[in-house]
Amino acid sequence: MDGLCREGAVLTPIFEEVALTGSTNADLLIRAAQGAPEGLWLRADAQDGGRGRLGRIWESPKGNLFASVIVRLRDTDPSPAGLAFVTAVAAYDAVRHMAPQVDIFLKWPNDIMAHDGSKLCGILLERASDAVIVGIGLNLVWHPQNLERKVSDLRTLGATPPDAQTALEILAEAFTRYLDVWRMSGLGSIVRHWEANAHPLGTALSAKLPDGAQDDGLYAGLDDDGALHLRLADGSIRAIHAADVFLI
Repeated sequence: MDGLCREGAVLTPIFEEVALTGSTNADLLIRAAQGAPEGLWLRADAQDGGRGRLGRIWESPKGNLFASVIVRLRDTDPSPAGLAFVTAVAAYDAVRHMAPQVDIFLKWPNDIMAHDGSKLCGILLERASDAVIVGIGLNLVWHPQNLERKVSDLRTLGATPPDAQTALEILAEAFTRYLDVWRMSGLGSIVRHWEANAHPLGTALSAKLPDGAQDDGLYAGLDDDGALHLRLADGSIRAIHAADVFLI
């Protein structure tokens, strides 16, 4: 299959690199429509049109990791929404591997956060037909300034991160492993791993909902489908399926 080989049910990643592009996600959406296979990773040294969730700009100068991969959905796959958590736990494991001295945790649904509450990684999933493009931007040696949210990078936090290609290889190994778990066992075990590496139960969170409403409460775990549970002031539990979530 276009140079990909199988180890059991798992496809071995194949890597392509470009010096500069607008967006690796945009590029792979085109490649996927042209028939590019699952397991194809595209990494750019820099992007001049990088984007995050909700249309946010993702600054992408040389030195950090900017990469995307194609996942081809199968009839037997669990809900594609679970890929957000597959990506989150893979990115978490990869960062722990490349910077074990940096204390990190997960915030719903797929933010990699440093102990001081700064964000280290951006994840964007986009679907076209049977292809999901998973894009990941990881701050290795640089982070933008003067944003509304606190951000940082591994070097600032005291690590000596690997170069971007090595970081991608570490990430791709973790992603391939968790993608196989998701396909073989469903989302439940992925969610439990996510919970084990998230902020503690009882952490105060604010959820800005798609309709503009806001719910503040205490983190009370996740549903098996990944929905965030917030314990509200009256003691009730609200399941959040879509929101922008902040630590408070």
